[in-house]
Amino acid sequence: MVDVSGKQPTDRTATAEGFLRLSPEHLGALDALPKGDPFTVAKVGAILAAKKTDELIPLCHTLPLSHIDVTFALADDGVSIRASAKTDARTGVEMEALTAVSAAALILYDMLKAIGSNMVIESVRLIEKTGGKRDWRA
Repeated sequence: MVDVSGKQPTDRTATAEGFLRLSPEHLGALDALPKGDPFTVAKVGAILAAKKTDELIPLCHTLPLSHIDVTFALADDGVSIRASAKTDARTGVEMEALTAVSAAALILYDMLKAIGSNMVIESVRLIEKTGGKRDWRA
């Protein structure tokens, strides 16, 4: 684990995105799944995953998250997922935002797999971070 004790805490944010490619059958089933509303379940699960990032990713620092937001946008061929995380800490929240997107995609996959396994999780990436030494944008 990297020693960040010499750094000053600063406000930090990170935003990540990903895409779950779906068939027309999957898209048509989103409103009537036996497990419930897939977007509510995926949002809550993504937030919980972000809060546990340090338990999932070896050598990742434990961070006091001050905010996590997860949103979904339907497309003709799937669902776009975006997650933003905020903290006031000595290290960034990129891993928390990426974990939230990944977990949301996996949760949606799980809720839709009874229809078929022909789904693809793709394009999970960091798109922006602020705070620390430098800001960055894809």
